[in-house]
Amino acid sequence: MTMMVEKKEKLLTVAPLECLWREDLKFREAGRGCVAFEAFACNDVTVVFRENVGSRGYHYKGDSSPHYTVILGSHRNKKLRIEVNGKTVVDVAGIGLCCSSKFQSYWISIYDGLISIGNGKYPFQDVVFQWMDSNPICNVKYIGLSSWDKHVRYRNVNVLSLKHSLWRNMGFGDYEVGDEDEVDAGYMMDYDKWGLKNFLESWDLSDMLFIVGVEEKPVPGHKAILTASGNFFMFSSSFLIKLPNVSYVILHALLQYIYTGWTQVPHDQLGSLRDLCRQFEVMPLLKQCEETMGRFKKDKKLFDINKNVELTYPCIRPHCSILPSLPLSIERLRQLKLTGQYSDVNIYIENYGLTAKAHRIILSLWSIPFAKMFTNGMSESMSTEVTLRDVPPEAFKAMLDFLYDGELNNKIIESGALLLQLLLLADQFGVTFLHQECCKMLLECISEDSVCPLLQVVSSISSCRVIKETLQRRTSMNFDYCISACTDFVFLDETIFVNIIKHPELTVTSEEKVLNAILMYGMKAKELVGWEMVDELIQNSSPELLFGERLQLVNDSLPFVRFPLLHDSLLVKLKNSNIGRHIPVFQNLVNEALISNKCGAARLENEENVRFQHRQSSYRELQYICDGDDNGVLYFAGTSYGEHSSWFNPLLAERKTITITASSPHGRYTDPKVLASRTYQGTCFAGPRLENGNISSWWMVDLGQDHQLMCNYYTLRQDGSKAFPRCWNFQGSLEGKSWTNLRVHENEWTVCKPAQFASWPITGPNALLPFRYFRIVLTAPTTDATNPWNFSICYLELYGFFL
Repeated sequence: MTMMVEKKEKLLTVAPLECLWREDLKFREAGRGCVAFEAFACNDVTVVFRENVGSRGYHYKGDSSPHYTVILGSHRNKKLRIEVNGKTVVDVAGIGLCCSSKFQSYWISIYDGLISIGNGKYPFQDVVFQWMDSNPICNVKYIGLSSWDKHVRYRNVNVLSLKHSLWRNMGFGDYEVGDEDEVDAGYMMDYDKWGLKNFLESWDLSDMLFIVGVEEKPVPGHKAILTASGNFFMFSSSFLIKLPNVSYVILHALLQYIYTGWTQVPHDQLGSLRDLCRQFEVMPLLKQCEETMGRFKKDKKLFDINKNVELTYPCIRPHCSILPSLPLSIERLRQLKLTGQYSDVNIYIENYGLTAKAHRIILSLWSIPFAKMFTNGMSESMSTEVTLRDVPPEAFKAMLDFLYDGELNNKIIESGALLLQLLLLADQFGVTFLHQECCKMLLECISEDSVCPLLQVVSSISSCRVIKETLQRRTSMNFDYCISACTDFVFLDETIFVNIIKHPELTVTSEEKVLNAILMYGMKAKELVGWEMVDELIQNSSPELLFGERLQLVNDSLPFVRFPLLHDSLLVKLKNSNIGRHIPVFQNLVNEALISNKCGAARLENEENVRFQHRQSSYRELQYICDGDDNGVLYFAGTSYGEHSSWFNPLLAERKTITITASSPHGRYTDPKVLASRTYQGTCFAGPRLENGNISSWWMVDLGQDHQLMCNYYTLRQDGSKAFPRCWNFQGSLEGKSWTNLRVHENEWTVCKPAQFASWPITGPNALLPFRYFRIVLTAPTTDATNPWNFSICYLELYGFFL
């Protein structure tokens, strides 16, 4: 079973008061489906669901046919609104709002009248609102993308089917997991085939009995589950509940609803099921019975009296019998775990002691290893005590919390080490849903500094294939930093390392970096070294001694270095090196590159010879030569990135790819286009503003969503004033919110004249980190006593490796 996904990546712009309809934007099953999309809008991202395709001039206010309308950011981006047939049924403030500065991800699902809305890239997770229509419109099928008073841009519109399991195919970064991607993960379970439904009326792990009907039929149950679903033990905590006046059919229908979230009952026995629900206070089913009986009273044609009445618990994961999808009170389950009431197993951790008084049924419905432990007839299934070895106590407690409420608490999310331990425990005990949650959280909080250590841990775990591939890609795309900040990469598994250096998205500033990485990995370097150091070491040694068991890997990896892309002068040095004399494959590759470069136009550039081709994702070096030169990023953007010989201010271009903003509003003397111009301006400053209670003055450059820069130099020019800066920071950011200091200036006296240029290099590992946003921000007053917080510059240029 898979979740069907139809991807539409084209950018769709909807004008005010219009609606976009397409034949392919529809649910596969009427009344059941999900649409996931990204939207860029100030307000009123509007999605309409109806039976048939509407017109371009369609507007939901004038639609007389049955339909749902969901409006994100209604009332000038203050509220979430849901309308049914033009009538407002939901009007909630503060949730489901729009983002006017970037594309925001949303998803909306409909399942038999249950409308669920979520924020984020992961459909069926991060739910922000749910509403159940008591009279559902079951024929809605087509999806219309609409707007109100402003243009709305949509992209990556995906239509998903809810016919089958919803949690599979969950997105992780740029990857998705589907049936074709499944791996042999030992005990990792398929919740379509496993869950509480496996224990419905099962004697396994049961700790109570119903004696039902005049025939006194015994029906087993589980106290923890029944306590969380209603009030079965109001008068007694006995293991026996006698129901002489209740038929087995009715009790079975009740238990089926509790254990699976779905049941059916003959129409004429709906009243009996309602009475039993009222007796045991199973409120969700009681409400559905009463609503169904009420609808039947109003219109008897709604139901076929010859067929059973089906009742389904409204949830976002239909047909999935894990706790969050069942009519069980999570708060009651938490109380059971906290108090140990009705617990039937004490769990100890070696060298730690008693960890939890738990319930076998709760552990088993999530985990096949626990289920086998408690039902295989071995000592653990007979004893009320279980001792676990080599298990971190805090991580195990966190896993128990998840097993009882299906949620990760904030402490775990904020602690990378605990999250990693939890991932390993989820793999060990086969808790698939927890495993997926941990993978998602790890990918969201990963940094370039932690990617290699995390790869070391997950490389041997088969169920972590998706996160492993994502980390390999992340390392490849930040290769310069990962091999220059530290030597963690030399401890990676050999297969992982080779996958990284041959990755199609490997991004490097020079092929010399790839060569250095291979040599460092081969010798298990404890400190950062280049090929020159290896050349000295090999002179008094041998490849066998220097590289040991990794010599073969070095020989196999050297062809991944694209030697023909190196400069001839460096190739000559490599040809005459000791490495070349000791390693034949190295010498052959260098000679091949020299011959190829001499051939010029006759170079072998074809698919079979990737060594002769530039990498698709390689950076363009924009090197600082002198103050005010024509080599920087802003000048390069002004030539349409090298397409034209003439220069035009990129901030005046019709299609702006670069933007510059200031801490103060645009004005006569706060003009961002001045900083990109080649003309001196006497007065140009960014004024102060309050940010988090502090005075702040800054200029910020946004290179655009398609570009990044590893900045290694920058230049600024003072305007005509004497407001000389003395303390400021030059910073970079990927998303424009969290900032990394690239150079900190304290008591800096370089700028001391009006109209003066000044330039500084960026050094250290941070110079190898790519960023989209850059800013210079004052951290102390300037030398101007009148306006000490005016950041007065009239020119800014950035240099480095541009992508």
